[in-house]
Amino acid sequence: MNSPDDSVVLINGPWTHRMVRANGIALHVAEMGTGPLVLMLHGFPQFWWTWHQQMVDLADAGFRAVSVDLRGYGASDKPPRGYDAPNLTADIANLVRALGERDAIIVGNDIGGALAWTVAAMHPRVVRRLAVVGAAHPLRLRSAILADPRGQARASAYALRSFQVPRRPEARLVRDSDYVRELFDTWTGPRWRGTPGYVAEVERYATALRIHPVAHCALEYFRWLVRSVPRSDGRRYARALQQPVAAPVLHLHGDFDGCVLPRTAQGSGRYVTGDYEWRVIDGVGHYPQNEVPELISGELIRWAKLG
Repeated sequence: MNSPDDSVVLINGPWTHRMVRANGIALHVAEMGTGPLVLMLHGFPQFWWTWHQQMVDLADAGFRAVSVDLRGYGASDKPPRGYDAPNLTADIANLVRALGERDAIIVGNDIGGALAWTVAAMHPRVVRRLAVVGAAHPLRLRSAILADPRGQARASAYALRSFQVPRRPEARLVRDSDYVRELFDTWTGPRWRGTPGYVAEVERYATALRIHPVAHCALEYFRWLVRSVPRSDGRRYARALQQPVAAPVLHLHGDFDGCVLPRTAQGSGRYVTGDYEWRVIDGVGHYPQNEVPELISGELIRWAKLG
């Protein structure tokens, strides 16, 4: 199978595509609008496109909406190393400054949500407000995996076991669109899965994963998170995350999320000292921004206007 090139993620629309240098690499961003910066971070196995509806809605509401391809994804640089959480977090903090802003409203889903939590703990000055969608605080996720073996540990088996094997999961992600579809089917809710455009949208994400070497880079995120736990770098990361999040946090989660269970995410408020709003969305799974885009846009606009 031939690998597509970066152009498959440079989707035309009312936004502008450009490359921005941050933390020693070039990150691809799509942006539109003017006003306070809202920086959106995608998760696995997606790319900047997951936030395209929110970009339009936020720009119409008077915000500068920016969605980034994380390191190793989409049209961003794909270096052979640097996929540890502290360095990925530095990418985001430096990107805010490279975009000419002192701070931003940070929005994140899935692994992008974990990075959003981490930015707020490790680089609090760049975070004006935080919106986390479909992601638990990393320390809450870690404790839930240990305390809930039949629940969160089972739901996280893909990352804890399958993705730790060398080469084989990369090959499967690249060659087997049905496997990517299985992940989405497992993690999403009935609202999106029942729509006519669902299959085509999942295939868009599967195609972006086939850009070389995106599949490998994406899995390196999970490999570091698991393998670093007993090491000194992992222990330093855990200590840094103990710093309470002082920024106001909006925490949205689908009740059908099969990847990060709602009962896992709900305990994240213990790591927040600022204002904290928790909301469970009915009939929605792991990607609320795709499953109920109008609802998520409305929540983000409301939250952004508060600060």
